[in-house]
Amino acid sequence: MTSRTILTSLVFWGLAGPAAAQETYSSDLHDFRVVPVASGLEHPWSIAFLPSGDILATERPGRLRVIRDGRLHPDPIAGVPDVRARGQGGLLEVALHPDFETNRLVYLTFSKPNRGGSEATTAVVRGRFDGHALSDLEEIFEAEAWSRGGNHFGSKLAFDRDGHLFVTVGDRGASPFELGDHPAQHLTNHQGKVLRLHDDGRVPADNPFVGQDSALPEIWSFGHRNLQGLAFHPETGDLWETEHGPQGGDELNLVRPARNYGWPVIGYGVQYGGRRIHDSPERAGMEQPVHYWVPSIATSGLLIYSGDRFPHWRGSAFVGGLSGAQIARVTLDGREAVSEETLLRGFGRIRDIRQGPDGLIYLAIDTSGGSEPGIVRLEPVEAR
Repeated sequence: MTSRTILTSLVFWGLAGPAAAQETYSSDLHDFRVVPVASGLEHPWSIAFLPSGDILATERPGRLRVIRDGRLHPDPIAGVPDVRARGQGGLLEVALHPDFETNRLVYLTFSKPNRGGSEATTAVVRGRFDGHALSDLEEIFEAEAWSRGGNHFGSKLAFDRDGHLFVTVGDRGASPFELGDHPAQHLTNHQGKVLRLHDDGRVPADNPFVGQDSALPEIWSFGHRNLQGLAFHPETGDLWETEHGPQGGDELNLVRPARNYGWPVIGYGVQYGGRRIHDSPERAGMEQPVHYWVPSIATSGLLIYSGDRFPHWRGSAFVGGLSGAQIARVTLDGREAVSEETLLRGFGRIRDIRQGPDGLIYLAIDTSGGSEPGIVRLEPVEAR
């Protein structure tokens, strides 16, 4: 069922910097503070928490950084692959293997250049992290999604309970007016797809399109645009994703195997400038979003909260928003969205949102808004 709800409240960011971060902000269910964690990052894109308490952070220009003892270490981590840092491309997602404490494996996604640098695609590498550098770096996946453009790489990562690795690849900015001939509607490429792999890049034998002619076996679902959030529900195990619409029509989707999510045949937005794309927002055989946004909030990172520091938020989906520099908190009831609340409008372009091992909510802030680029966290007022 599609849910389109009215915002129930707004929390505004008024001032920048540490002084403002000590102010209290009110939401429907919790009062909280925004506390700086680290600054000095250039276009931070993704964060991951190490068992030691350190935080890994990617910078889109091509650097992997570590925040150690509450400070950004001055030297980037060695061993990162070369990236094509143009447009939305660069060094993108960072994620830890579920057994990181024993195997030390770190996964990165990036915009991989061709030999001449004229084109790029989404690729995944993994390497062993010793606290200072990556070693034994190996590429485990290269998407069939080459393009001269610098848009829509997707590149989010998530591991399921069985250790399978899910990867998103955006539609690479292909023209939406191709409709049924659009690459996202074809199974012969990875554009506009969610993929499922083993942790070493091999294809699981039970993937839905394995053994089918004219279908790439890595594909789990298709018909997506630019997938910028990916998370498993910690209780149900359901896979959720967020993706950008064009001008309107950002989506929160429940991802199921072999399903077609409709882009660009159906949707709730229009092309930039107002030109109509879709004949209808619905079509038989194509999935509807669980929730959508018109106008767009430019969805980014996705978190389904499970901690005990904000008990009344448990089970909510937190969606970063680049446009409007905000967080959308969507209350889920099973597989339906029942309400939405906007937090921190105007705060900064929120690129990633994660739950820390301490149960707090961490944000990677890209640029603009009332806050400088860096990492901050939300803390409940009652914990101070």
